[in-house]
Amino acid sequence: MKQFDVTGMSCAACSARVEKAVSAVEGVTSCSVSLLTNSMGVEGGDDAAIIKAVTDAGYGASVKGAAKSAEDNAEPADSETAKMKLRLFWSLGFLAVLMYISMGGMMWGWWLPPFLAEDHVAVAIVQLLLSGIIMVINQKFFISGFKGIIHRAPNMDTLVALGAAAAFGYSVYATIVMSNAQAVGNHEVVMQYMHELYYESAGTILTLITLGKLLEARSKGKTTSALKSLIKLAPKTAVLIRDGEEVTVPVEQVKIGDIFAVRAGDSIPTDGVIVEGETAINESALTGESIPVDKIVGDEVSAATINQSGYIRCRATRVGEDTSLSQIIKMVSDAAATKAPIAKIADKVSGVFVPAVITIALVTIAVWLLTGSGAGYAIERGISVLVISCPCALGLATPVAIMVGNGIGAKNGILFKTAVSLEGTGKTEIVVLDKTGTITSGEPRVTDIIPCADLSVSELAKIAFSLEKRSEHPLAKAIMAYGEEQGFSAEEPERFEVLRGAGISAALGGREYIAGNLRLCETYCDISREMREISERLSGEGKTPLYFCRDRRLVGIIAVADEIKPESAQAVQQLKNMGIRVVMLTGDNERTAAAVARLAGVDDVIAEVLPGDKEDVIRQLKREGKTAMVGDGINDAPALTRADIGIAIGAGSDIALDAADVVLMKSKLTDVPAAIRLSRSTLTNIKENLFWAFIYNVIGIPLAAGVWIPLFGWRLNPMFGAAAMSLSSFCVVTNALRLNFTKIYSTKRDYKRRTKSNVMANNANSKRVRDFTPKVGSHGQASARESAHGFGFANLDKEDIMEITMKIEGMMCGHCEATVKKALEAVPGVRSAEVSHEKGTAVVALSEPVEFDVLKKTVEDLEYKVLA
Repeated sequence: MKQFDVTGMSCAACSARVEKAVSAVEGVTSCSVSLLTNSMGVEGGDDAAIIKAVTDAGYGASVKGAAKSAEDNAEPADSETAKMKLRLFWSLGFLAVLMYISMGGMMWGWWLPPFLAEDHVAVAIVQLLLSGIIMVINQKFFISGFKGIIHRAPNMDTLVALGAAAAFGYSVYATIVMSNAQAVGNHEVVMQYMHELYYESAGTILTLITLGKLLEARSKGKTTSALKSLIKLAPKTAVLIRDGEEVTVPVEQVKIGDIFAVRAGDSIPTDGVIVEGETAINESALTGESIPVDKIVGDEVSAATINQSGYIRCRATRVGEDTSLSQIIKMVSDAAATKAPIAKIADKVSGVFVPAVITIALVTIAVWLLTGSGAGYAIERGISVLVISCPCALGLATPVAIMVGNGIGAKNGILFKTAVSLEGTGKTEIVVLDKTGTITSGEPRVTDIIPCADLSVSELAKIAFSLEKRSEHPLAKAIMAYGEEQGFSAEEPERFEVLRGAGISAALGGREYIAGNLRLCETYCDISREMREISERLSGEGKTPLYFCRDRRLVGIIAVADEIKPESAQAVQQLKNMGIRVVMLTGDNERTAAAVARLAGVDDVIAEVLPGDKEDVIRQLKREGKTAMVGDGINDAPALTRADIGIAIGAGSDIALDAADVVLMKSKLTDVPAAIRLSRSTLTNIKENLFWAFIYNVIGIPLAAGVWIPLFGWRLNPMFGAAAMSLSSFCVVTNALRLNFTKIYSTKRDYKRRTKSNVMANNANSKRVRDFTPKVGSHGQASARESAHGFGFANLDKEDIMEITMKIEGMMCGHCEATVKKALEAVPGVRSAEVSHEKGTAVVALSEPVEFDVLKKTVEDLEYKVLA
């Protein structure tokens, strides 16, 4: 999406006109204009043609950032605000004198100079001069308003200009009549027209509208405070290492591969990798998480985060617009430039609003004249209609709330890519959670240590730590990580041998050890019924038990598992309390999936899903309700794209982040319900704003036109109409700012939305585990119809695919499965791979012919053996 700055817009009618003009440009596929940020996002089209279309419509446009820095683009136009303040200051000064003469002197008998007190025509002429000065000071309204008429695109300034011009013009006419009457001594006519002077109305209208514009600008500036604070976080300089010396340079001069230094307390200038030193980094600027994260050599650091302790040197990996901070700023900025679907109603009304109001004003004047009212009275009613009508409130109702909502999300590490995603997230009925890396941490950890043979927990852990030192297996790495956390020191084995597909054999301290799975260890030593029952219990909890034997005696079991994240169960429960159906989607076997689901509190599980089939599951679930998919891996990208709302975990792959509509920077599952709460609050706020904007005009225009005068005697002075117009936009923006007080992590205001999805879920079984494994037909091909009915999803169209079943030796656990699966699915032509360490097989689905030797080599490069 290309971004443009647009100048000259004053109301929703302006933005609608610009959008219509640009949409007509050849090659433009979509255009979204934001009145809030005076910007425009355009897909397709030539830049020069787009700018010309905006210029021809009577406005100005330039490519965003063409002549300004990012910070300049984000900051409001301070010079314009200063000019507006100056205009307001002088307008108020001259208006005070005008009101004193017209109201105080003539109506309430306040002191006036003798030449005014005795001459009504002189009073009228002084009012004309004062009112004229105010009109000159606020000439911007007339220039913009009448330019809109010339371009056949009337706007809010047109209404103000017509109202003020009508009041001033009629008053000038009245002054001329008074002067002529006084010349011939007709004092009765002089007094009659003295009460039909509206100079103070013209001056008050312009002054109050200027005041309203200033209040609106200040409030709009607050809505973009989150974006501006992000931009201000970006460091201006970096300390580069050149020829062994530290050199301070502007951050723009840093290139990929440069080595830069960061002292304690300084900001990281750009994204990079630590090459020297260790520290704790405060990443709250990007993630909203205040707890510092420990970093060592090889860890990544991001621009604008704070080095809290220690001196480090890093190698730059991403610079300029490619840094994480720049991408976040771009994401928030792009979201502000898009429109939510709910804004379409206001856009349609804004397009015809101003011409309709002008028509109503003319009709009002005509009707009052036909009923016998004087010209001054009829014009007063028409002026009231013009100045009370406010298209601005309609145009600002949605974008201000979207901007504030996006800002709150950015502060808390929740990034909505578009206004559509911000609105749609709150309407979610089903949340589908990927298991690995989303519900679980994605890394195996030691969960249980059960010693026997008079060993302590610590002794068994130290033995395992020393035995697994040379192993490259993922489960061994979990034991090594545990040992390092405990501060163990590993002994060097005298002998070490990997027993492919079973475990290891080693000699340590003069004693013989065997470590591995049950099948290996039960052939080496006796395993009691009690230990077997413990092992079965651990397996039932989704954990992998590792047996350790010494001198043909079992010395203990250590269980390793991909643990669920601490906040996963809490997040799932919060989603349920919000009336959202939670589904877990995984390629793991049913037993492991059920164990993880039980711990997380998920009632609906779809297990053994091939990566290519995740998208099909999402397609089916979308028939049951608005579906959000939460994932982090490359294989989740198609499902994230297929879902109504794709939510990516920030620590996941770049492909998943690109495919998602919402990005959770903190990688915490509790941010999913938080995002939904924020979306719901924003949507509620938009509805409140639209209601106010519509109801204000529905009530105000008839009141100004004098509809209620015959019934109740309610009459609206144009000055009060102008005040109401000024405050309407201010009220809408102020209401949007209330979103800043939203507590997105509080569950106090959670409520259930009764939807088709949760009704179906409540009518179903409380615990459902569905098998998504395709059934293989007699010719070795998956039968799409049979497969679909096999797991309860009918009518899924799937292409016939070729399959190869490989017999593999050496896989011990689910992590072996994952390693083989990932490697096979990376081979060109492989659609998916279903791997089972229990069966010792890999069923490889092909989208095109692939040589078996290629698949065999891929597996054997991982040090597993392909038997057949």
